[in-house]
Amino acid sequence: MLDLGREIQFTTRTFKEGRTFVAHAIELDVSSCGGSRERAIQNLKQAVRLFLEEARRMGTLEQILEAGYTASGREEINGRVQET
Repeated sequence: MLDLGREIQFTTRTFKEGRTFVAHAIELDVSSCGGSRERAIQNLKQAVRLFLEEARRMGTLEQILEAGYTASGREEINGRVQET
């Protein structure tokens, strides 16, 4: 499990494509999907964790975190939902 020692906040855009809901973390350009909006967001949070874990392994995590989103205080990964 990724432990950044800080909170990562990102904007999530959700939309429906056919029967599938898509959730996109705009600042990270990471997406996931699910059968419901809630499931798509849950899957997106997992995809973001995996993305950041891999970035840490590759040594690029700090570069990614400096690219324009807020980092502060805790280790949770949150998303503000923007519906379109």
